[in-house]
Amino acid sequence: MTPRDVVFPPGRQALYERNRYSPAIRANGLLFVSGQVGSREDGSPEPELEAQVRRAFDNLNAILGAAGCTFDDVIDVTVFMVDPQAIFERVWSVVPDYWGAAPHPTLTAVGVTWLYGFQFEIKVIAKLPEPAEA
Repeated sequence: MTPRDVVFPPGRQALYERNRYSPAIRANGLLFVSGQVGSREDGSPEPELEAQVRRAFDNLNAILGAAGCTFDDVIDVTVFMVDPQAIFERVWSVVPDYWGAAPHPTLTAVGVTWLYGFQFEIKVIAKLPEPAEA
């Protein structure tokens, strides 16, 4: 098996090692990003929902940036929300600040009962930049 090509955002490697997962893996021209939550540097959640969503996107953008990508390179998005009926509109009021212009990536939204103390999680698949020709 080929070793995984892991992408770590700056300053958070210890958090990922403690929780035993890779933030993102490069494979076949794509970047597969693990679910990102609104965690502070110490791993604790932002207490307020909108701040938690912003922090989740900031954490996601740090990983995308470490791989040479931006949100414009995102192809597929999956979001998880605890009690989506109650929080969907509040979450979606923040999303346009990060989402960019249409056409948007594909989206799957899933309601869940538990996210390890968080209310929102986002995971994506992005296209990696083409290697520069020599």
